[in-house]
Amino acid sequence: MKTSARGTEPADHAGGADRNAGAPAAEDCLGPGGPACTGRGRAGVPLRATLALGVLTVVVGSTALALGPPSRDPFLAAGDTATGSYLATRADGEQAAAAVLAGPYEERPGPPVTAQYGGGTAAPPAPVPLTASRPLRAVPAAPAPAIGALFSPGDDGAPVHHCTASVVHAPGGDLIVTAAHCVHDAGFRTRLVFAPGLHDGIAPYGLWVPTRIHVDPRWISDRDPDHDVAFLRVRRAGQPGGRIEEVTGAERIRFGAPAGRPAQLTGYPEDQDTPVSCRHTADAQGPAQLRFICPGFPNGTSGGPMLTDLDPATGTGSLIGVIGGLHEGGDDFVSYSSRFGADVAALYRRATTEPDPRAAQPGSRAAASGVMPRAAPRS
Repeated sequence: MKTSARGTEPADHAGGADRNAGAPAAEDCLGPGGPACTGRGRAGVPLRATLALGVLTVVVGSTALALGPPSRDPFLAAGDTATGSYLATRADGEQAAAAVLAGPYEERPGPPVTAQYGGGTAAPPAPVPLTASRPLRAVPAAPAPAIGALFSPGDDGAPVHHCTASVVHAPGGDLIVTAAHCVHDAGFRTRLVFAPGLHDGIAPYGLWVPTRIHVDPRWISDRDPDHDVAFLRVRRAGQPGGRIEEVTGAERIRFGAPAGRPAQLTGYPEDQDTPVSCRHTADAQGPAQLRFICPGFPNGTSGGPMLTDLDPATGTGSLIGVIGGLHEGGDDFVSYSSRFGADVAALYRRATTEPDPRAAQPGSRAAASGVMPRAAPRS
């Protein structure tokens, strides 16, 4: 079994890395019927495991005991599977943020972000030339305001940092991006909290919670690795109004970027409050995936941004991928991303053009159920 962190690896993996530039063969993780694989969203959870039986029969002596399916996870919701959307409730957001602050985390104001380039209205400075890291390994990096840790409830209900996300420019200034497997796993995660710029137990730019989550329906139906991307519209917990992009700045999103470009990959390991980063090239792994060969991205880094054209003034860049996709992120030697092509562009447009979820009336049936109302068909 392969894991994305310091778990088991085939004995000949190192040699395989040399033979194929660090990329595991596509058949290493075969899904149902083959070896299980684990990704970077949650340590030790098989990604492709499926429950084949609704009822398990156990024979004890001469007595047969019928055991029903496990109880439903209280922190998952069905949402609207046809559109791949979930409308979060305000109560869930406030409770989730309070739970994070009840642990070893606190909000403490960080330095203001002054340079912003929303929607290309102002041209950013010349990008920083990217050269490969030496040695080629992810190393601790300074926190960036637009990149942070994503929390959700663990098995005991306490918040756990399980993924990474980043702020991406949107007309509403309220959008973050991560991997789909970080927010939908047999249902939408209902108590997510994003802490941009997290370091040393401090959330310098506040805690932000989803108002609406968008994934491609093909991710929901069969966990298609070519659609392992999610966009979340967020609001600041405990405060009225506010747009995250005005607080943290944002990455510029780029669709259809050619493979082979120098890039920087960043993520928050699950056992750290500071990120790790590496610079290398984002190569093609088939027509719908990018491959980034650099060891040192363990559990917790899923959803981390893959950036080109870094801006020296803000540290932001052009977002061309997030850790996810093939094998739901890869392993400790290589990371993958779904390509940001036409499908991701359509998902982004849907996430940014639907009505502002903050306008939903509290107590409405949609707000209570988490199901987004269907839009009327175009005439």
